[in-house]
Amino acid sequence: MKPKLSLAETVNAENTGEKNEKTEQIKEFSGITVSLGDKKIECISIIGLIEGHYLVGDNQKTTKYEHVLPLLLSAEQDPLISGIIVLINTMGGDVEAGLAISEMIASMRKPTVSLVLGGSHSIGVPLAVSCKRSFIVPSATMMIHPVRITGTVIGAPQTFYYFEKMQERITKFVSNHSRISKERFSELMMQTDEIASDVGSIINGEQAVSEGLIDSLGGLCDALEAIKEMAASTHDDK
Repeated sequence: MKPKLSLAETVNAENTGEKNEKTEQIKEFSGITVSLGDKKIECISIIGLIEGHYLVGDNQKTTKYEHVLPLLLSAEQDPLISGIIVLINTMGGDVEAGLAISEMIASMRKPTVSLVLGGSHSIGVPLAVSCKRSFIVPSATMMIHPVRITGTVIGAPQTFYYFEKMQERITKFVSNHSRISKERFSELMMQTDEIASDVGSIINGEQAVSEGLIDSLGGLCDALEAIKEMAASTHDDK
């Protein structure tokens, strides 16, 4: 027969269980629901390599799009969730998966805020601009470059046409969800003097704001304050 726990021990066990559950939720699905005053905010992290249709090695940090999409759907439909904050530190990854997540975030009605921490490279750029408000810390960077592919490439006109159309999709999405023009984004994408053995640009937080990619310089408190204000405004409109 198990000994009866005191009230303090019971509360501590419940808190520990709740913490363990949240830890597992973060480890498995890269998301967690947090309280912000009287509101609940869904926090989703996009880190490491964005994994798409193919599995990557076990020794790499990944964000699986099949985990993120249901989280976004659940947050959009949950009446208790007032907004979504997306924390980004990614090297890029699968283009189709990244665009799928970006399009889903952009189509949400609830307030969304992105915060770039560390880096938001390659397909991470559309992810960063997909939210209604975007922030970046000063030390973070964003790498902009043309679409690349690994593996066997068939040297046929259709292959290059596919690359061209994919780049058009990315450029159009970024320009539609930020203040940068298509022409300027393409120019940054095709720079030849910034990245060794490649074309493209690496811009820091301040440059990302001045180029119109990101709305504001800021950190966690700024992002939380923005989502709180947006959630309050949305509630007042109702």
